[in-house]
Amino acid sequence: MKKFVRFRYRVSAAFVVAFLVALVAGCDQEPIHPQFQLDMVALRSNAISDEPNGGSQKDIATVLEAMFGTPDEPFVLPEMNLDIKKIRMAAGPVWSNEKGKHGLFRQHCVHCHGITGNGHGPTAPFLNPYPRDFRAAKFKFKSTERDAMPTTDDLRHTVNEGIAGTAMPSFKLYPPDEVDALVEYVKYLTLRGQMERQLVNFIVNELDPSEGDRLVSVDADGNVDFDREYIVGELLPEEVAKWEEAKDRVIRPDPQIAPSRNRTTEQIAASIAKGRELYFGTKANCYTCHGPTALGDGQTTDLDDWNKGVKEFLEKHEGVTAAELGALPVRNIHPRNLRSGVYRGGGRPLDIYRRLYAGINGTPMPQLGPSTPGGQGTISDEDIWHLVDYVLSLPYEPVSQPPRATIPQNLRVRN
Repeated sequence: MKKFVRFRYRVSAAFVVAFLVALVAGCDQEPIHPQFQLDMVALRSNAISDEPNGGSQKDIATVLEAMFGTPDEPFVLPEMNLDIKKIRMAAGPVWSNEKGKHGLFRQHCVHCHGITGNGHGPTAPFLNPYPRDFRAAKFKFKSTERDAMPTTDDLRHTVNEGIAGTAMPSFKLYPPDEVDALVEYVKYLTLRGQMERQLVNFIVNELDPSEGDRLVSVDADGNVDFDREYIVGELLPEEVAKWEEAKDRVIRPDPQIAPSRNRTTEQIAASIAKGRELYFGTKANCYTCHGPTALGDGQTTDLDDWNKGVKEFLEKHEGVTAAELGALPVRNIHPRNLRSGVYRGGGRPLDIYRRLYAGINGTPMPQLGPSTPGGQGTISDEDIWHLVDYVLSLPYEPVSQPPRATIPQNLRVRN
């Protein structure tokens, strides 16, 4: 018995849990190891087979494991430009030795984001908003254009600062190397999700299962193979390039148009007044979602991209539940209450400018700036800055006395 106790304290907590579960289930049971989960909404929406003896779902899982390894034993290819040392520091069960800590993602993040990074951890159903599903490769709060990936600094900023008004905490007090390891692991999980979508598209568009086409081939000796030249040589670089291009797609306001820090009170008041007009105007059209009093009570029945796919599938397949898809219940997205003074993407004028310029990726929040560099935006750059001033003034404007003259007739409250 003493021997067992000494042994117990030498191994990781995750191993002890697995050992006890195996002990209860029976000595002939193998230890439990966490596995990455496939995106069942995408697979079933595209009619990807799950035949028990080797359908396309199993093929996708096989290729992904060959490229990325498992949650306990991660693996990366040189073409991914990821740091395997950082990833190993974040992956696997929680333990430490004289060389440092391990299992950081499982220790700090998995209870919300899940083992797969699908935003479906055990605490996720109780949170609003739901934790981010990294597999979609869509990040809300970043410095880059709407459809661009975040920079590494963007991810580091989110981990360090957390996201105000949500369950995402700040890790600013943690050592920089631990923060960097978590950031690298988020990139790893996201890239894995990107490649899963690529494999789904490849099966749907390039293969014909009725003709015996398979993503994976098995020879007479049972050796598994797949088209590495195409998948690793062509599909993977497409997704890796999106990360590398991010630094070139950072939104940098024109310093000639950005407001001066030395503006007078009268100049700021004039800018706020113009921003108020834009808020209720037909171009920016902010009041439609955020409401005539900016309390976020305008359009409240819309969905973000993560919930949209689940809802569309459930509407087409009567009797199927979100839980069967490994998804969370569909939940509407509510526009931000601009009077609360809580800004999830940061409260600096630059942060608000970027939210207005690019919108918020994956949500109904549209972009007001141009969709391509040098293009025409919904409103001018100067007008975006006027809106920034108005948004930042809203927490100080009496909500009971909104500027009636600027509210459209159909939205005015009748006495």
